[in-house]
Amino acid sequence: MNRRTIVVEGPLAFHMRRIAAARRGETGVQIMTIPQMAARLAGGFTRPAQSQDLDPAIRDALEAGGFAELESIRHLPGMTRAVARTLAKIWLADLPLLERADQGARLADIAEIERRVRANLPKGVLTPRDLRDAAIIRLDNAPVVLGSVELDSVVNVAPVWRPLLQALNGVVPLAWRNPGATDINWFPGEITTDQRPTAGVMEVVSCANPRAEVVEALRWMRELIASGRAKPEQIAICATSVGEWDEHFLVLAADADLPLYFSHGVPALASREGQACAALADVLLNGLSQDRVRRLFSHAAGRSRALQDLPRSWALGLQAGAALFELDQWLRALDEASRLRTDGVDPRPILIPVLELLAQGPDAAEQAGAMLLETPARALWSEALRRAPSKALEFSLQELRLPDGRDAGACAVWCPANHLAAAPRPWVRLLGMTTRSWPRRAAEDPLIPSHVLSHGTLDPDPVTTQDRRAFQIITARASGGRALSRSRRNAQGGILSASPLIPQGAGVHALKRARIPSHAFSEADRLLARADEAAISPALTAANACWRDWRSPAITAHDGRVRADHPVIARAIDRVQSATSLRLMLRDPLAFVWRYALGWRSVAEDDQPLTLDARAYGELVHELLKRTVDTLEPRPGYSRAARHEIDAALTEAVTTVSTEWPLKRSVPPLLLWRHTVDAAAQLSLRALTLDEAFQPGTRSWTELTFGDTEGAVAAAGDLPWDPTTPVEIVGTKVRVN
Repeated sequence: MNRRTIVVEGPLAFHMRRIAAARRGETGVQIMTIPQMAARLAGGFTRPAQSQDLDPAIRDALEAGGFAELESIRHLPGMTRAVARTLAKIWLADLPLLERADQGARLADIAEIERRVRANLPKGVLTPRDLRDAAIIRLDNAPVVLGSVELDSVVNVAPVWRPLLQALNGVVPLAWRNPGATDINWFPGEITTDQRPTAGVMEVVSCANPRAEVVEALRWMRELIASGRAKPEQIAICATSVGEWDEHFLVLAADADLPLYFSHGVPALASREGQACAALADVLLNGLSQDRVRRLFSHAAGRSRALQDLPRSWALGLQAGAALFELDQWLRALDEASRLRTDGVDPRPILIPVLELLAQGPDAAEQAGAMLLETPARALWSEALRRAPSKALEFSLQELRLPDGRDAGACAVWCPANHLAAAPRPWVRLLGMTTRSWPRRAAEDPLIPSHVLSHGTLDPDPVTTQDRRAFQIITARASGGRALSRSRRNAQGGILSASPLIPQGAGVHALKRARIPSHAFSEADRLLARADEAAISPALTAANACWRDWRSPAITAHDGRVRADHPVIARAIDRVQSATSLRLMLRDPLAFVWRYALGWRSVAEDDQPLTLDARAYGELVHELLKRTVDTLEPRPGYSRAARHEIDAALTEAVTTVSTEWPLKRSVPPLLLWRHTVDAAAQLSLRALTLDEAFQPGTRSWTELTFGDTEGAVAAAGDLPWDPTTPVEIVGTKVRVN
C-alpha cells in the first residue's frame, strides 16, 4: 500500500476531502493541515500549540513582569489575547525576534515574552517555527511517514512553513494542486491546475438589512434545491465575517428545516449545555434572585454533583412574588417555607451551601462550575474561563462554538469566505458585499505598530489581500451561479456603500423586505406569499378574527363571551370578592376572568428596583400604620397611648415589615430599602401623632373587617360586630369582604 498525504486548509476542506476519499474508496491516504503534517513528521507526542496551551503560558509570561515599555499595560483586560495575536503574526511571518531585539525596547519586550512562552509550554507542544525545525530534523522519515505529499487547493502557505516544503522536495514527491496564491515561485514541487469550468451568471442584489439578506439567501437556496438545479452539497453561502448573520441563519434555517451546515461551528449558547452555563453566569454576574436561581436549578437539578439529590418540590412554600436578591433573604425564606411544608421534605441542607457559593459572585466561578454543571457543560465553562476573566463570562460564553453535527457532504454550507476558498462549490452566494466587509480593512497591530515594524514585514498576507483573493477564487470556481448580496443599511440603520469588488456596470436588483417571493423558504414565508392559502390557515384565520373582533363594538368570543353558567366563572364569582376583584368584575370583566377564573398573572420584572413605585410605597405606609394600631389596640388603646408607646409599637412594626416584605415581593437593595422604610416610618409617625382629639373610650381600626369567614375569626371578639357574617350585594349572590 502506497502512503499518500493530502494537505488541505480549513475545516470545510478537511471534511469535504475526507468525504471524497471515502466515496472513492481510497486507501493509504492521510488528510491533514500543514501544522498537523509537521507534527506527524516530528514524531512522538509533538503537536502544534493551541490557544488552550498558549493562553496560560502568555499569562505567566506577563505576570513575571520586568518589561521596558509593556510593564504599565501588562495587567490590562485583553492583554493576553493581544499578545497571542501578535505572536501568531510573528510566527507565521517567520520573524526571528531575537535578532531584532536590539532595534527597540518594544521588540525586546515582545522577544522576552516569546522566550518565556516557549519555556512555559508543555513538553511536546511547539510553536510553529519550533515545530517546523523539529520536522526538518526528521526529514529522513518522510518517505515512510508521509509518502507523496500533495497540497490540495491550499490557498496560501505562510512563510514559516515554506522551508519545510522546500526541504521535502526531492525526499518525497511534492505537488500543489490548484494553488490559490499568486506568489508560488518559491514552491519547488510540481504545480497542477484543473481545467476551470466557465463561471456561472453573476447576479447582484441589495436587501434592506442583514436579516433580509439571510431570508433572501434561504429563498435562493430552497429554489435551487426544489428546482433540481443543484444539490445541497453544491451550494454555499459565505461572508468575510459571519457574526452579523449567524443568529439569523441559526433561527431561520431551523424554522425552515433546511440542510445548512455551519463550517465554523454553531454558537455554544444555542445548546442545552450552553444555556446551563449562561444560567450560572447570570447568577454569578448579576447576583441572586428567585428567577435566576430557579433557571439555574432547572438545568442543574439531578445532573450536577451539588444538586444530584435535590427534590423536585424544593421551591414549595416560596412566595412567587419574592425577588430574594440577598442571601439573608433566601435563608429566611427557606426557613419560612420549611415551616409551612407538610410533606416532611427539607431541602435546606442541599440548597444553603449552593446559595452561599453563588453569593460569592464571579470569584467563585471555577468552583461553581465544578459543583453545578454536568460534564459537557463543565468543558464549555472551563474554556470560557480560560479565554477571559470570570467577570467577562458574559462575553466569553458568546464566543464559544460547538461543532455542527450535520454532514458537510450532504448539506449546503454557511461559512467564512476563507473556508470556502479552500473548498469551492459551484453555486455560491456572497453576503455583506459592502465597503466594510469586502474587503475588510487591515488594522495596525496594537503591540507592534507600523512605526516599530513595517506592516508588510509583520503581516505579509494582510486580511485585505486574503479577502480579495478569496473573492476571486470563490467566484471563479462557481460554475453554477454567483449571487452577490449586500445590505442597504446596517442593523443600526446606517447607510452602507457597495463593495469595490462588485464588477463595474453590474445591474443591481433591489429586493424589498416585504416583497412576495417567487419561492418561499419556510411555511411562514409561503403563507406571506400566498394570500389564498393564508386565508384558509386555521391559525391566521383565528388571528384575523381576533383582530376584527377587538375593533368591533359588538360582544364576541374574543371579548370573553362564554356560555351561561360556565363552571369556571361561576366558581370565581362564588368566591368572596375583595375591593380589587369587585372593581375588575364591574369595570373590566375580561380582566376579572383572566386573573380570578383562569389564574393568569403578569410576569414580575426580575430587575431589582431602586425605589418603590407610588402604589407600593402607599402599601408600605399602610402596613406600618396597620401593625402599629393593631399593637396598641385594645390596650392601652391608640387614643390613650403615650408618645413613647406609639414609638415602640411603630419600631416593632418597622422591624417586622423590614424582615417580611423582602420574602414576599421585590424591594430595593438593602441600603436603599432601609432608607425607604425609615422614610415611611417618619411619615407614619406624623400620621399617628397628628390628631390627638379623641373622645373617651374611642376604639381604632385600620381596616373594618366584614364578610371574612376565615381571616377575622381570631379577632371577632374585639369587634362590635361579627366579621364572619356573609355580606352580599343586594339583588345578587356576590359576597364581598
